[in-house]
Amino acid sequence: MKRFTAWRRRPWAGYAVVLAALAAIGVIYAGFQPQPDRAEAASTAQAADDLQNGKQLFNKNCASCHGLNGEGSKDGNGKPLAPSLIGVGAASVDFQVSTGRMPAMNPGAQMPRKKPIPDFNVGLKTDYEEPEKRAAAEKQKAQAQKNLADLIAYVDSLSASKGPAIPSAEMVDPKKGDVALGGKLFRTNCAQCHNFVGSGGALTGGKYAPPLDTNDVTPTQIYEAMLTGPQAMPVFNDTTLTPKDKQAIIAYLVQTREEPNPGGFGLGRIGPVSEGLVGWLVGVGLLVLAAMWITAKKPKKLKKS
Repeated sequence: MKRFTAWRRRPWAGYAVVLAALAAIGVIYAGFQPQPDRAEAASTAQAADDLQNGKQLFNKNCASCHGLNGEGSKDGNGKPLAPSLIGVGAASVDFQVSTGRMPAMNPGAQMPRKKPIPDFNVGLKTDYEEPEKRAAAEKQKAQAQKNLADLIAYVDSLSASKGPAIPSAEMVDPKKGDVALGGKLFRTNCAQCHNFVGSGGALTGGKYAPPLDTNDVTPTQIYEAMLTGPQAMPVFNDTTLTPKDKQAIIAYLVQTREEPNPGGFGLGRIGPVSEGLVGWLVGVGLLVLAAMWITAKKPKKLKKS
């Protein structure tokens, strides 16, 4: 006790106590303080892993045509085979891959819509009754969504200039669009190729405007097509069609595809021409068949009295 009392009376004892108290407070504060450096490092490491996964998917599915650096490719005569992907933007990659147009199986005049490959099949069915089957499908779908996001991020990293981004869920919500305005805009800008109800139509050179009246064509894909102008379609940027205009067109298409056909059969919904043609051919055809049947019956001979 005497030794402790003597130690307290020394001139530097007070400074030692203050330093010890400050060190204890610092340790306690550091224990409760979040570690932003560690979180940022973990986030950076995860982003690098995602980018590496995107690069591997690109090399596996895209590089053979578009080049290892996305620069595109040409044939021996200098004719372009696959376009450059530098600066195309996330919306373009998402549209082409999610609709199954890319990777292309057989390059031709136009890449048809098809079922996406398993690595990118984000529309995979998951509503199975069996828990094991549903869990496996949900896991596969989650991996496909991650793969697509990683591929988009990698292609986007190939250029400092960024193209159109993927629209948000609010931007493509058909419930928030003006259906009447959308119908007017669609008939003005789109009906010449896609038909006035989005049934699609033929174009020149083996190309065609794909149908938009099926449920597998999502609002996001419609918006991305207007933003990026895939294949023979022109680009409708935000100067030509504002985001509200695009949302209105989506609302019109979604409502049109959900409307029933009062006559029972829509005949492609291409208007009175098809209806009149069918009415004429069927109606006149039935009359001709009836006349032939009547005239084919031989009259019975009259009995002699």
